[in-house]
Amino acid sequence: MKVGVIGLGLIGGSMSIDLKKRGFAETVLGYDIDPLHAGVAEKIGIVDRAVDLETLAAKADLIVVAVPVDAAVEMLPALLDKIEKQVVTDVCSTKSSIMNAVRDHPRRSRFVSGHPMAGTENSGPWAALSGLFDGRVAIICDPRGSDPDAVAAVEALYRALFMRTIRMESRTHDEHAAYVSHISHISSYALALTVLDKERDEQTIFNLASGGFSSTARLAMSSAAMWTPIFLHNSENILAVLDVYIEKIMQFKRCIEAKQGKAIGRMIKEANSIRRILGSASPGTVNPAPLPTTENNGS
Repeated sequence: MKVGVIGLGLIGGSMSIDLKKRGFAETVLGYDIDPLHAGVAEKIGIVDRAVDLETLAAKADLIVVAVPVDAAVEMLPALLDKIEKQVVTDVCSTKSSIMNAVRDHPRRSRFVSGHPMAGTENSGPWAALSGLFDGRVAIICDPRGSDPDAVAAVEALYRALFMRTIRMESRTHDEHAAYVSHISHISSYALALTVLDKERDEQTIFNLASGGFSSTARLAMSSAAMWTPIFLHNSENILAVLDVYIEKIMQFKRCIEAKQGKAIGRMIKEANSIRRILGSASPGTVNPAPLPTTENNGS
C-alpha cells in the first residue's frame, strides 16, 4: 500500500515513521505546505518522497490529512474532488466542522474521520517519533456515512500504530473532547500567562518551578497555529466547559478568602477521585491484529 500524508508535523510525521516501520505502508508519500518541513521530512527519512499535492492524491491508496482543523475544512472537499476509490482520513481534534465540510460531497463515502488521542507539546517534523501512538485510543467518527472497506482500512492503519479504536458520533466527540482535552490546554495557557504576568524574573521561574508546575504548564508550549482553530471550531462546547471551570475556580477563591479549610479539603478529596478513573485507563501495550488485504480500498 502507498500511504500519503498531508502535513508532516508531529502527528503526520510520527504516523509516517511507524506505518512504514511496521509494514503497513510499502511507500509513504508526503506533502507539506512548508517546503522546509517537506524537505526535512524526506531528508531524515520520515517519508520516502516529498511530492506535490496532485501527485500524492493520484498515487496514494490511503491519504492521511494531518493539518490544523481550519486548513482541513478548506482542503478536504478539494482533495475528495481529486480521488477515485482511494481512502481519505483526517486526524483533527474537532469533528463537527470537518463532517459539515464533506457531508454533501459525492465521494463522502471514501472519507473516514479519525482522531488519534496522542500528542506532545512539540511540533514540526523534527518532533516526530516512533511509538507516539502505542497503547492509545483512536476515535472513528460518523462511520455509517463511509464505505465499509474504507472504515476497515483506517481501522487497520490504527492497529498498525498499536492503537485500539472506538466509534463515536462527531457531535458527541466534540463535547467530550472539550472536557478532557481542550480545557486542559486552556488551563495550561492561562497558568503560563498568570506566572509570566506576576513573576517578571525568568530565573526565579526556572529555579522555583517544581514538577507540578512543569507538568501543568507543559501544554502551554503547544502550537498556536494548531490550537487557535481548535478553540474556534469547538467554541460552543468549550464555552460551556469554561463556565463550569470558572465556577470551580471561584469556589476555591471564596473558600480561601473565608479560610474554610474543611470545604477546601472536601473539594480536594472529591477531585482525588479522578485517580480512580485515570488509573484504570492507563495506556498499555496493544497487540497488533493482522492487517486486512487492500484489494478493495483503492490499492
